[in-house]
Amino acid sequence: MKKIFLLLISVLIIILLLVIYEFNSNKLKSEFVEIGNNDTRLIEIKSFALERKPKNIILIIGDGTGLNQIAISRIAIGGPDYKLAIDQMPYTGFSLTHSANNLYTDSAAAATTWATGYKTSNKFLSMTPDKEIVKTIPELLSDKGFLSGVVATSSITHATPAAFYAHVDSRYKEEEIAEQLIDSPIAISLGGGLEFFDLDNLKSKTTFINDKKDLFDKKLISSKRIIGLFDDDGIVRSDQKPTQQEMTKMAVNFLSSKTKACSGFFLMSEGSQIDWYGHSNDVAKMIIEFKDFDETIRDAMNFVSEDEDTLLIITADHETGGLQIMGNENNQTKIQWGTGSHTGTPVGVYAYGPGANLFSGLMDNTEIHNKILEVINFKELKSSSCSN
Repeated sequence: MKKIFLLLISVLIIILLLVIYEFNSNKLKSEFVEIGNNDTRLIEIKSFALERKPKNIILIIGDGTGLNQIAISRIAIGGPDYKLAIDQMPYTGFSLTHSANNLYTDSAAAATTWATGYKTSNKFLSMTPDKEIVKTIPELLSDKGFLSGVVATSSITHATPAAFYAHVDSRYKEEEIAEQLIDSPIAISLGGGLEFFDLDNLKSKTTFINDKKDLFDKKLISSKRIIGLFDDDGIVRSDQKPTQQEMTKMAVNFLSSKTKACSGFFLMSEGSQIDWYGHSNDVAKMIIEFKDFDETIRDAMNFVSEDEDTLLIITADHETGGLQIMGNENNQTKIQWGTGSHTGTPVGVYAYGPGANLFSGLMDNTEIHNKILEVINFKELKSSSCSN
């Protein structure tokens, strides 16, 4: 009798678990995406000698952009056989993303690995888990005669851009981060975040712009430092606000115009809001943000082909949303979100230009920093200044 009772209890537990599983499965948000039908716009890809070293580095980040975010954007823009700009990058690899204190990272800890080569705790910016300050790539390169820039569609004080110039134990100290940006070696900063700045201090030390049309003012090229803030916090997408593509093009023009007087440049540009719409499980808006990100990549690839002294690297801090592609019905693809948070899955790494071959295979996210310094032969660079 006791055995029968235990058997019945076991069966009831199994049934209960199945009901809970089915309930949770039904809670996952599903959406449908129209399958696009466009011809691929091919980009001319040049070959570079393996021993050639770049002068300039462009690092483009798709915040929250996992492989499935790329895949569903490809399907929506042109169909499953369409080639995005990112698909045409000649060297590809994968990056592990965990932070020092969690199997899934946040943007602050991830960006700290690229900026400094150190793992840190989530929320920390360019300091170790023990709160030891470590130099960032722009700080290291400033002593070698390089100029640096940061671009983001979030506030410029948000986690990813901030890791390249700020040292704080919380990414949420945005007013303190803003103060550190003003006193940093960053030559051009473009994004949102107006509400976090002391404008009097900002205007006394930099050329300040806050209107999209200012981006296209040729007189800006002669400025020594530029900070452009185009919204109170993150940039709300509209015709009156600049895109990642437009801000990145301006930053590249500004930095490349100074290279005759400098050793080279480093630019980080982030498509920040791909991540935001992963958090809110909104695939339509996520694809809009991805299109801007991919067009930014297209422009950067064309610049690499023309300039021949620039290395372009694309990656992501983490995947956001647990996005899954479930198949298609008629002319629509079904996707499903697994979470409203980050996941710990590896993300892609893509490279084009001299030294791109170093960025293939599986790597830890800290290795991206180390490979950047290796490819520009940092240890052999002499101290110098840049009179921009």
